[in-house]
Amino acid sequence: MEEEDLNLNNNISITQLVQVLEALKQASQNIQNHHNHFSDSPSIKALVQLLTILPTNSTLSHHINYLKTLVNSLHNSKPSLKSFITRPLSSHSITKTAAAIESELQSWIDRETITTLSRLVSGNNIENEEDELLLLLTRFSDRVSQGFNRELQQLVLNLKLFSLLESLLFDPKCSHRIREHAGFAISALIRFNKDVFVGEVLMNPTVQALIDIGSVRSIEVLRSLIRLIRSPIVDEIESNGEIPKIISLLNSNDMKLSLLAMECVLEIGYFGRKEAVEGMLKEGVVEKFVELQRMESEFASCVARFAVQLEVGEGLRQREKRSFKSEILVRVREACVSDAEAATIVAEVLWGTSP
Repeated sequence: MEEEDLNLNNNISITQLVQVLEALKQASQNIQNHHNHFSDSPSIKALVQLLTILPTNSTLSHHINYLKTLVNSLHNSKPSLKSFITRPLSSHSITKTAAAIESELQSWIDRETITTLSRLVSGNNIENEEDELLLLLTRFSDRVSQGFNRELQQLVLNLKLFSLLESLLFDPKCSHRIREHAGFAISALIRFNKDVFVGEVLMNPTVQALIDIGSVRSIEVLRSLIRLIRSPIVDEIESNGEIPKIISLLNSNDMKLSLLAMECVLEIGYFGRKEAVEGMLKEGVVEKFVELQRMESEFASCVARFAVQLEVGEGLRQREKRSFKSEILVRVREACVSDAEAATIVAEVLWGTSP
């Protein structure tokens, strides 16, 4: 679709425009799903009406005109042997053209969403446009979570959107809601194409910003980034001294946040190298787990789960795994308040791991 198509939103908001485009996209999907009922179709009428405001030389205009021609030809054909033979081919052409229209409409939605998002982030009035910015961040995250699209990626790269999203995440003057949504968008882009975007996360203080926010949503993002980037981001967490901050979140009064911190610790245990695991043990992670396991049912068997992550994980050599397992057992015995408690947890650690 040509750039002049973008002039259609001069008098309506981005939200209104996207709602219209989504409705038209649904109309194109209806045509594809009900290919035996083209005559007087409201969906076709809706798309044809779009011709009145589209530039005549646009790709979308061409597709809709072709759709209109196909439908009229099919509708006006008289019953005959020839029409009986050609009707399935015409129906297939209509369905294929409707799919092309849907693709063009999605490209239009992507372009409007990303250009508007880029403009808002680059502006100086973020506080007054927070609701719209949050809506766009959510829509963008949902879109890239649908899977890789080369045209969408090129648009993100051309507008340097990843850097703009990081600028939101790093800005302490922005509200937590905006920073959290920016974090989710960054995580979605890593899933979208890890090879292209992961380097920027490792070169910038993304992890530090997420931990400094210290909310449920920001730690959810951190957990997802650890799972996506694996050992390289764990190395960054360890080298930048962020492990003590993650361990401290285990003591949060917010149970959900505490549980998410535990999930981060378990992921670090799975992907982390020797230095990261040593860092967690020095911060008393085993002792904290023993206490949490004693006090909160949600943390049942968390010591054994931690030991299993180290045993089956990717970051440690076999001799390091054996050494850490022995250290965990020693720390468990020292942290327990009774022989019975120690025996229970030691048994879980010993029998909960593979030979």
